[in-house]
Amino acid sequence: MSRKLFCEISPFTYRLSMEKEILKRKLRDFFHKTVFAHERTSDALPVLVYQHKSLIRRRLGNVDMQLQENKAINLALAVTHIHGLLIRPGETFSVWKLVGRTTERKGYKEGLTIAKGQPSKGIGGGLCQLSNLIHWMILHSDLTIVEHHHHDGLDLFPDFGRQIPFGTGTSISYNYIDYRVKNETANTYQLRLWVDGEYLCGELRAAELQPHTFHIHAENEYFSRERQRVGEASAEGMGDAVYRNGQVYRDVIDRVSGRHLESQLIRTNHAKVMYELPPSITIREQ
Repeated sequence: MSRKLFCEISPFTYRLSMEKEILKRKLRDFFHKTVFAHERTSDALPVLVYQHKSLIRRRLGNVDMQLQENKAINLALAVTHIHGLLIRPGETFSVWKLVGRTTERKGYKEGLTIAKGQPSKGIGGGLCQLSNLIHWMILHSDLTIVEHHHHDGLDLFPDFGRQIPFGTGTSISYNYIDYRVKNETANTYQLRLWVDGEYLCGELRAAELQPHTFHIHAENEYFSRERQRVGEASAEGMGDAVYRNGQVYRDVIDRVSGRHLESQLIRTNHAKVMYELPPSITIREQ
């Protein structure tokens, strides 16, 4: 049997490990002297770069729907700290620098989280939907993503009205697992976020037109059944698992001429499926 990590000994040691990582992030930010975006305005910048909205209450497998209701509350609280944010040239946008620690005292509720590759729950849970929406809009801009975390190669829930390619999501956890974007252009950008009761809504705006437009799409998507490596076999001893595969590309297009400039591979998916696929889905035997 492999030796347990310190954070795996007990809930107390897990909490200690988290607090250590939070402190380390605060110290790194202090000594690196990153210029974080913080100015907000109610006036919308003139150019709409991209807009998107995502359904707040989604049925995710057998997850308690009360956690979805609580997520709606958490999102409504969090967006107030970001709405109207200006990201000026040289500045870095950080989710956690603006939202801060999510606590019951601030009104946050227990929502869905992911812990050790499994659905869990915690105060402030569900804010990955916020970073997901922001990330999807940022992918349609000339802004530079400097920190982005995935859900560790796992396909946790069945698709429910999926609008964007699988693998374009994000994972965040206060404050050491962050989503950060740097403005390395001469343009000023703005994030506008709100909830309308049913949807989480967002706009990415700018002071001037971008030189490029972008199109994100998936290719070569399929499911495969594969033999797991030693130590990864299921508790039932089956020794195989189903994986979701594919690539996600970003096409860069010249705004004026409409000429395709390049295709950027932004994600290769090989994610272990953590739910039972319907019989209608074809699975390749590897």
